[in-house]
Amino acid sequence: MTENVLLPGAESPGDTAEGTSVPVRFAVVAALGGLLFGYDSAVINGAVSAIEGKFQVESALLGFAIASALLGAAAGAMLAGRIADRYGRLVTMRAAAVMFLLSAIGTGFAANVEMLVTFRIVGGIGVGLASVIAPAYIAEISPARVRGRLGSLQQLAIVTGIFVSLLVDYALAALAGGSQEELWFGLEAWRWMFLAMCVPALAYGLLSLTIPESPRYLIAQGRIAEARGILAVLLGEKGLDLKIESIRSTLARETQPSIRDLKGSAFGLMPIVWIGIGLSVFQQFVGINVIFYYSSVLWQAVGFDEGSSLKITVITSVVNIATTLIAIAYIDRVGRRPLLIIGSAGMAVTLATMAFIFGTASTTVVNGVTTPQLTGLQGPIALVAANLFVVAFGMSWGPVVWVLLGEAFPNRIRAAALSLAAGAQWAANWLITVTFPSMKDFSLGISYGFYAVCAVLSLVFVLRWVKETKGVELEAMHSDSIV
Repeated sequence: MTENVLLPGAESPGDTAEGTSVPVRFAVVAALGGLLFGYDSAVINGAVSAIEGKFQVESALLGFAIASALLGAAAGAMLAGRIADRYGRLVTMRAAAVMFLLSAIGTGFAANVEMLVTFRIVGGIGVGLASVIAPAYIAEISPARVRGRLGSLQQLAIVTGIFVSLLVDYALAALAGGSQEELWFGLEAWRWMFLAMCVPALAYGLLSLTIPESPRYLIAQGRIAEARGILAVLLGEKGLDLKIESIRSTLARETQPSIRDLKGSAFGLMPIVWIGIGLSVFQQFVGINVIFYYSSVLWQAVGFDEGSSLKITVITSVVNIATTLIAIAYIDRVGRRPLLIIGSAGMAVTLATMAFIFGTASTTVVNGVTTPQLTGLQGPIALVAANLFVVAFGMSWGPVVWVLLGEAFPNRIRAAALSLAAGAQWAANWLITVTFPSMKDFSLGISYGFYAVCAVLSLVFVLRWVKETKGVELEAMHSDSIV
């Protein structure tokens, strides 16, 4: 049996309540926050060398400037649950859109590194808000049978945003003859890389006006009639009263949800919350964002020029999109857990290969910095291993973690628990990102070796603690759902 999943706006039986084109349309709009999330996170890639030269910053400060957005993301993620539970999922989306717009303008016109960092943090707050609200909203409006696929749209949007940002970086640098060269109106190409984000930020804010509020949020607020109308569109009238009562029973409480509700017997938190935090941290500790934040600098360091390095990075982002589509196709058939297991094994092998290549390469010392020199087959093997690593991540830990974070928590604590897990993810992302420039200068072999060890540990973590949630209704998720 196949399900009639259509693109938004399609005229067919899928537009009826029994089809899935309506939730697809709602999910696509919500996932646009992921596109901005990806763009804002990766746009710095093409501007790293220009920022370093423009503001004369050393490696440690450069790493902080690049990673500063992640501090804002951690803060935004921690705030998102409270905003979403008090003011609604749509208000949170619109707040994120405003943050993205302010960041695009502020970083594009930054007069110094302090201003750049400030507006990177502002954009990071938008990233944090979007990283929480998109998976939560998508899970809450999706039928169980396609929830994995719709939840994976968040990751597809993220990797598409990364691709768009890297393509924009490459195109603008090529037009100007380099990222540091002037392009239009006396502004350097790297500034236009940031300013281009104004377009998707405005689109996200405007399109959020075209989708309804989450029915589970409306039921929590006692707005039953509104929720009924939306659920009827999403699920049809059959069994609607039972569905509403089931949601009400899982949301029953006298106070607003908060982080206090996550307390439990496992080191102060519910076990399910620790599982969410573990998934988030391992997703970052395998070093995926090193590939997307620093890859142009990395490939320049081993002998490629700026244009070739940016081109390689764009190709890598296309690979990421293709493998995410594989995950979308199989996540509701194969399940979440098998994809994570396969991905962890693939990442461990490819990262170990990169650690060996860079650890055994000959080196040169320039200005006190040791740089590996890849010769013979070392360069092609490193490139293949890096892209196979992206394949392993893109079909597993990239999309599956966001799906699990959106669906695995009980209704009553979903937004608060997702905020804490996403906050941990951004803190881990910040730690990996801010330390990489110094680790790179010390030893790329050791750097990739560390990420390989984390990939092995992620496999152990899944085998020991993560259970399957494929096809389980949100109302059936309890505090021991995946433990």
